[in-house]
Amino acid sequence: MIYSKKSKGGPMSKNQSLQNQMLKRVLMVGALAATMLMSGCASMYVDTATRDIQPGDIKPVAQPQPVQLKFEFQTKGAPNATATAYLKDQVAEQVKKSGLFSSIDGPAGGALLNIVLNNIPLTDNPEGKGFVTGLTFGLAGSVVTDGYVCKLTYLPAGDAQPVNKEVRHAIHATIGNANPPENAIPSKDGDEAVRTMTRQIVDNALKDLSHDPNFK
Repeated sequence: MIYSKKSKGGPMSKNQSLQNQMLKRVLMVGALAATMLMSGCASMYVDTATRDIQPGDIKPVAQPQPVQLKFEFQTKGAPNATATAYLKDQVAEQVKKSGLFSSIDGPAGGALLNIVLNNIPLTDNPEGKGFVTGLTFGLAGSVVTDGYVCKLTYLPAGDAQPVNKEVRHAIHATIGNANPPENAIPSKDGDEAVRTMTRQIVDNALKDLSHDPNFK
């Protein structure tokens, strides 16, 4: 049985439980989830400008070396500990499956792989409309768009120069009877949309890293 602090021992109502779940989502994904909370009804879509990579897209490494992986989710540039904890296992598994490294818990002072995923609200933001060519903006109706920037930095052991990669993505939410956005794939809920976006954006950053001549 779950109890609410305000009820002094009484059972938490179904509405209170749902509100708590939605609040957790707000803390996790920021502006997009906040809009969902206020509206009470939203349909989620993942933009198709950034897609799933295909088998063989990541260039194989002849002799993978260990790396120390660090991951952080940010909301408008500020650390978001809740979202970091929510997605860190998925990101770690993606790095492992890439085959680019022999392990992701390398020794201190060795090679470092830093991945930062930053959530940037774009709707009603003039600068955001130029976020990236190809993403779906300027839509009619009640549509909220959140942009995501994945910045991947690989720092080899020693004095070698870092290798930097950047990939961008977006998630759209339609409110009420708004038309679905073009060039976007529907998701069953916010969780699926965020995890799909994360899979695609991180995999593409790893793919770009694998093809960089300075990645050794």
